[in-house]
Amino acid sequence: PQAPSTRNDIRDCSVDPPYLPPTATNTTTRLATLRGSMQTHGTHAYIVPSTDAHMSEYISERDARLGWLTGFTGSAGTAVVTQDKAALWTDSRYWTQAERELDCNWELQRTTSIESIVMWILKAVPAGGNVSLDPFLFSIDTWNSYRRALHGSGRTLIPLETNLVDQAWGDQRPLPSSSKIYSLPAEFTGSSWQEKVAGIRQRMEQHVRRPTAVLLSGLEETAWLFNLRGDDIPYNPVFYSYTFLTNTTISLFVDVSRLSAAARESLCSGCPGPLCVELQEYGQVSAHLRRYAQGNVTVWLGTEYTTYGLYGIIPQEKLLEEKYSPVMMAKAVKNAHEQEMLRAAHVRDAVAVIQYLLWLEKTVPQGQVDEFLGAQHIDALRWAQEHSRGPSFQSISASG
Repeated sequence: PQAPSTRNDIRDCSVDPPYLPPTATNTTTRLATLRGSMQTHGTHAYIVPSTDAHMSEYISERDARLGWLTGFTGSAGTAVVTQDKAALWTDSRYWTQAERELDCNWELQRTTSIESIVMWILKAVPAGGNVSLDPFLFSIDTWNSYRRALHGSGRTLIPLETNLVDQAWGDQRPLPSSSKIYSLPAEFTGSSWQEKVAGIRQRMEQHVRRPTAVLLSGLEETAWLFNLRGDDIPYNPVFYSYTFLTNTTISLFVDVSRLSAAARESLCSGCPGPLCVELQEYGQVSAHLRRYAQGNVTVWLGTEYTTYGLYGIIPQEKLLEEKYSPVMMAKAVKNAHEQEMLRAAHVRDAVAVIQYLLWLEKTVPQGQVDEFLGAQHIDALRWAQEHSRGPSFQSISASG
């Protein structure tokens, strides 16, 4: 008889054949394809993060590279693959989940420290080996941490602009969002995008370094600056974009075909002139930055949301680095109208929650409600409120 402590919802790689629960993903073919690409690129270890190119806290399905490669669907983790080993690092929130979702191709490392990842790499990759990653998926700080940790070890850290997971994923990778990017009505914003741009340009002039341009990588920065919204990431009203703002020009890098007619009209109403938004395709940002950085310029950026890939394009002496961009700082201070709107939204939400508590009081004693139905019901009550665009995260519903 099985010992009562034996669980059948987690993997057991110590038995032959290994036991895998139905929640585990078979990653053998995916790993073989990735390792083929690694060989082609002369890479001995490949690091895969759980972030996107904008350092977003939440990501779209298209950017869930870690999830596709490993089967692990937690929101935070790092994977490293060599020719004969594969490991996943994640924090204690996700250890049980990882044991349910990983197959036996993967070692689970119960920590998230870069030191631990590098120690593992040093054991798995002989001296003279190359360690690669996509520089457009790593923050400046994380890249520097890996570089420092590998320094003097005989292993070389190489940024690889071809994403090897995307290559292995191929045409199975989800398509980018095609939904419309829309303008937020003036009644919600309290200031026009032109006023916001003027405010940022004023900050540029007043800064002791007199930057000539600001680069925005955080998705909420561009959404806030232009009073635009989208739904590229579930529960987040943002869309994939970059903004590059100088004293006389404004460039918005976005899938131009997705802008609603009203949004496009709003952005181009000041053309030509310093308040004309030049629309460029999303993928053009690196080339634009490379051209601009050849001049006598200073580019201001927030290091928290900028990837090493973009940062590395600009020569060090032409950079003005602060933790957050001036747009992130301006966005953090709500004007009187925004404050009023926030309070009104909370009142509407409170109405939905009170309706929900009343519904629970009536229906729970009848024994017909579980947590899942409860979550669905509160979502429906919120959707019924005026101006609702849905919840800001999936309802976490629990009792007992």
